[in-house]
Amino acid sequence: MSGPVSSEDQPVPVGSVEDLVDYFEAAGKPATAWRVGVEQEKIAVRDNGGPVAFDGPAGIEELLRRLEAGGYQGIREDGHLLALERQEEKITVEPGGQVEHAGTALVNALECRANLLHHVREMEDVGGALGIRFLGVGLEPFSGIDSLPWLPKRRYRMMRDFLPPRGRLGHHMMKRTATVQANLDYDDQPTAAEKLRTAFGVTSIVTALFAASSISEGRPNGYRSFRAATWLDTDEDRCGLLPFVFRDDFGFRHYVEWALDVPMFFVVRSDVHGPADVYHPAGGMTFRRFLRDGWGAERATMRDWTIHLSTLFPEVRLKQYIEVRGADAGPLPMATGLAALWRGLLDDREARRAAWNLVRDASMDEREVLRRAVPKEGMGARFVGRSVRELALELCRIAGDGLSRLPGGPNDLPLLEPLEERATSGRAPADDMLDDFYACDGDPTRLVARWQLRVPG
Repeated sequence: MSGPVSSEDQPVPVGSVEDLVDYFEAAGKPATAWRVGVEQEKIAVRDNGGPVAFDGPAGIEELLRRLEAGGYQGIREDGHLLALERQEEKITVEPGGQVEHAGTALVNALECRANLLHHVREMEDVGGALGIRFLGVGLEPFSGIDSLPWLPKRRYRMMRDFLPPRGRLGHHMMKRTATVQANLDYDDQPTAAEKLRTAFGVTSIVTALFAASSISEGRPNGYRSFRAATWLDTDEDRCGLLPFVFRDDFGFRHYVEWALDVPMFFVVRSDVHGPADVYHPAGGMTFRRFLRDGWGAERATMRDWTIHLSTLFPEVRLKQYIEVRGADAGPLPMATGLAALWRGLLDDREARRAAWNLVRDASMDEREVLRRAVPKEGMGARFVGRSVRELALELCRIAGDGLSRLPGGPNDLPLLEPLEERATSGRAPADDMLDDFYACDGDPTRLVARWQLRVPG
C-alpha cells in the first residue's frame, strides 16, 4: 500500500485531463537508466503463531523504534511511529501489522536480492530480540481476523469504513494478506503500453506459480492462494484486470480515464492548526467530479492525483513506473526471483512480445475465468489450451532469454532457478505449506519454525 503522505508535497493544481496524462509521460526514462525494485510484505507472529500487537513493549511500534535508533528516520502520525526511511529504502506497516520493505531501485535483480536479504537479516535480529518472527507466506495463517490489530493510521481508518459495502473480504485483504511485487520503468508510452499489456496478460500465471496462502485460521482453506481470492471480493471498481489494456490502441489516456471514474477514498488536506494531514471522506466522489467541481473550496492538485493512484489496486498498477502486484509473499528464493522474472519478461522487447504471444488469443472472458480459477486450482488450471504449469515454465524460459540480452541480466539468471523448479514440478509454495501442516499435525509452533524467513548462510 502506501506510507504516510508528506505534507511538504507542493499542491500543484491540475488544470486539465491532459495534465494527468502528462504525469505519466513525464516519467519516461531512457532504457539505460531503467531500474527494478522489490516491495516485500511479511506476516509478523509470535513463536506460537499468535498475533503481534502494534503497541506495547514487544510490539510492532517498538520494533520500528529500535530500527529507528539504528539509523532510520521515523515518520509519525498522531504520536505513533508508523514508518521508516533510510535513503531510498522505506519500511511501512500494513493495516493488520504486516511489515513491508520497499527496497532501493537498482540496476538488476541480483542487487535487489542483496538489498532484500540485508533487510530480512536486520528484521531477524531486531524482531527476534522482541520475540517476533516473520513468515514468508501470502496470508496470516493462524489467527481469525478479529484477533489481528488495526494499525492506528488515518488512511487505513478511511479505507476500513469505505470497503465493506463493496466486497465481503475488504478487511481480510487489508489485515491478513501479504504480497511481493516488482516495480519497473518505461521509456515512452508505447513501451509502457506493451509492458502493461504483457503483464496483465500473464499475471494470473505468475499468481499460480507464487501461490503461498493455503492455510488460514489454523487449517487448510481449500485454496492455493487465498490472498488472490480476497481480491475477488474486495472492490471491483478498483481491482482486478482492466479490459482496455488489451486494446491495440491502449495508452496512458485510457488508464487516466479509468482512474478518473473510480470513487475516491478521501481528500487529504493539511490541518490549519498544525503540520499534520487530515483525511476527509470523499463521499463516493470520483476524481473526475473533483477535477470538474472541486470539493467545497478545494481544487484538485497533482498531490491528490498521486494519492488517488495509490488507492487503485489492479493486478498491474501504473504510477510513474509499473507495479506488478499478483504474487503472494513467500519463501525468500521466490521473493528474490520475482524481480528477475519480471525484468526478463518486460524489460527486453523480444521477451515481452514472446510472453504476450503466449496469451494474446484469449478473450477477456477467458482471462477473467482464469483469474477466478487460479486461487483454488493454482498451476492445475488451464488457459489457452494449456495447463498453467506449462505456461509458467514457458514464462521462466522466456524471462531467461530476456535476461541474457539485458545489461547485467546474465547475473540474474540463477534467481530464476527456484521458479523453474516450481513450474517443472507443478508445486507452488502453497503445496509445501499443506505438506508442512500435516507433517506438523497443524502445530503452530512447529509451523512458525518452518515458515520463518531466514537468510541463508
